[in-house]
Amino acid sequence: MYSFSPKLKSTSIILLVAGLVLFGIGFFMNKGLSTEKIGEMMEAVHASGHNAPTHSSEMVGPQDHAAHLEHAELQVHNQPLAAIHFVAVFFFGVSCAVLFFYCIQHAAHAGWPIIITRVMEAIASYIPYGGAILIILMLLNIFHQGHLFHWMDPDLTDPNSAHFDVILFEKKRFLNIPFYAIRTFIYVLGASFFSWKLKAQSKKVDDTKSDKVEYQMLYRWAVGYIAFFGFASAAWAWDWLMSIDPHWYSTMYIWYSMVSCLSSGIAVIILLSVYLKKNGFLPQFNDNHLHDLGVFLFATSMLWTYTWFAQFMLYWYANVPEEVNYFFGRFQHYGITFLPMLIVNFLLPLLVLVSSSIKRNYKVVTTMAVVVILGHLLDYFNMVMPGTVGPYWNTPEVFLLVVGAVLFVAGLFMFTVLSALAKLKLIPTGNPFLHESEIYEYPF
Repeated sequence: MYSFSPKLKSTSIILLVAGLVLFGIGFFMNKGLSTEKIGEMMEAVHASGHNAPTHSSEMVGPQDHAAHLEHAELQVHNQPLAAIHFVAVFFFGVSCAVLFFYCIQHAAHAGWPIIITRVMEAIASYIPYGGAILIILMLLNIFHQGHLFHWMDPDLTDPNSAHFDVILFEKKRFLNIPFYAIRTFIYVLGASFFSWKLKAQSKKVDDTKSDKVEYQMLYRWAVGYIAFFGFASAAWAWDWLMSIDPHWYSTMYIWYSMVSCLSSGIAVIILLSVYLKKNGFLPQFNDNHLHDLGVFLFATSMLWTYTWFAQFMLYWYANVPEEVNYFFGRFQHYGITFLPMLIVNFLLPLLVLVSSSIKRNYKVVTTMAVVVILGHLLDYFNMVMPGTVGPYWNTPEVFLLVVGAVLFVAGLFMFTVLSALAKLKLIPTGNPFLHESEIYEYPF
């Protein structure tokens, strides 16, 4: 039985508090920016010669100085909400992707990962808490306390408005506030329900042990979540990420954003499993389990690279202005974060994890797991910030907001996951594949 140590509990609470303090400081710094100061920031951006728009809204409506200043004010004051939004979506996606990985193993009747079943269940316990943050953010946006989603402005779909946007008018059946709110509740409540149900069913399998009926029910619920996740992860990528720039659309985007979370989720499983192993709570976890997790970490990193490059190549080759704008604005204003993330998300995993023997090295694999998590967190930063704050991101207040948001959500994630783990029996003794997992040995 795992015991949540007071030291780790204190660490998670310190992260929470430190995150709130830093975010609060950044928030008040942001609110203290005057219109005159924002005007100076806008002029500095224009004077640099980097005028590529980062969002389709910059290409629609009046293009005079007053309109540009109004847009710059919205972007600057988007900083707090954008900072917490990308972190919240990322960690929620990671926990949902871990539950997806868990269900795939049960649906495939895989034996090797049964030892880490409780690890994956504990990580999935964050889903309702992360979902609550996203519901709060959704309410702030639909009541116009934030402007992350340009399409929520009613003037854009009013044919009599100077800001009328025909593309958003055509997308109004899907991109409208009531339907967006309903979909958000479906994603959060649905994922929270499956997280609770799968853990409850797994406990029933333990309690009944030889009862094959309960194990069959676990299999069915696992298949159910796979179907739910397949549709929900695609739809929340449209809603929470891609609709930030509502003119732009990519059929690869849903896979690209999901695989980013899946790779990070496997990295989290590795870190938690190795932590339990090194502290004597999970001695059954061995080099073979680590190797297979390393294989998945390597494979998902390569899959992420494929989706990123395929998306970029097709849009860049087509050279349609509204589509290429998505990348060109990032090249100009986010040059130090956009392309360099390929080093940590692709090049390092490729060079380090390609060897089979390396995947058995605890220090190397855990180090790469940390690198992958940070790399994909940067990936989500690049998904959200250009379309919400534009070129006004390289400022002290944004640094405090982002660091504060990361520390707060990471502290909450750590506290909820380890608290849930302390309530679970680490070894699923009723699972019929437990013995196979205990004696599992990679054959090559």
